[in-house]
Amino acid sequence: MAILDVRLRAGYLFLAVVIAHLVLISAQVNARTGVPILETVTFGAFAEVQRGTSAVLNGFRGAWTGYIALRNVRTENEALRQELANAQVEIQRQRALADRTRSLETILGLSNSIDLQTAAAQIIGAAASPDFRTVTIDKGSAHQLRADMAVLAPTGVVGRVVIAGPRASRVQLLVDRNAAAGALIERSRAQGVVVGAGDDRLRLDYVSETSDVAVGDKVVTSGIDGIYPKGFVIGVVDSVDKNGVAYRSIGIRPAVDFSTLEDVLVVLTPAPAEQAGAEKP
Repeated sequence: MAILDVRLRAGYLFLAVVIAHLVLISAQVNARTGVPILETVTFGAFAEVQRGTSAVLNGFRGAWTGYIALRNVRTENEALRQELANAQVEIQRQRALADRTRSLETILGLSNSIDLQTAAAQIIGAAASPDFRTVTIDKGSAHQLRADMAVLAPTGVVGRVVIAGPRASRVQLLVDRNAAAGALIERSRAQGVVVGAGDDRLRLDYVSETSDVAVGDKVVTSGIDGIYPKGFVIGVVDSVDKNGVAYRSIGIRPAVDFSTLEDVLVVLTPAPAEQAGAEKP
């Protein structure tokens, strides 16, 4: 074993001497360009190292730049999405404001076109139960409102005030099951009583069998109930069912779309029948 170790060490020493000798020769021998071979080899080796290092650094720099650019793009996208959302909200606000303005203009036009003292009100709530068709308006006794005052919309009759609080009132819609109004057919002047059906329908009851009623006839208030002024539109007859000469049922499509109602007019002037009763001694 000792002899083998000595031989190995001698071999390693010989190899080292040979390599050192070659290095010395390379340092002294010049290439065709006049540069020592050792310097050329060393330069080539270090150049490859530099090339690899540069490639790694460039790759890292490119990845970092791409990451920063991607973050900037994401930030810009978030900002653009926020701006778009804000713009959409503003558009909706402007549209709602325009709709509100048109509604108020229509109510003002109705108020100016009728010879009655009225108070404009806005609907601020509705009954949760479909069996009681009522809405709440933002005017009350502090604004001269009281029970049994008629409530109108630009398209027709809405209902009547049933409870007048200090600053808000409850309005019973004409389509409520317990609502009724004196009515007549505008064309033939046939009279009857319009009653609510609980849904978005009305019917005309107590019509004489000799009266002339047809589909398409306009139904207006008669004024005999002492609540609703005469001549305001209730709706249009859309079905007539007869049993012989007698009317079994007369269906009416309301003139008012209660699902989209926002603004109303409350009639402060007493109806003619009520006013006449108040003037009796």
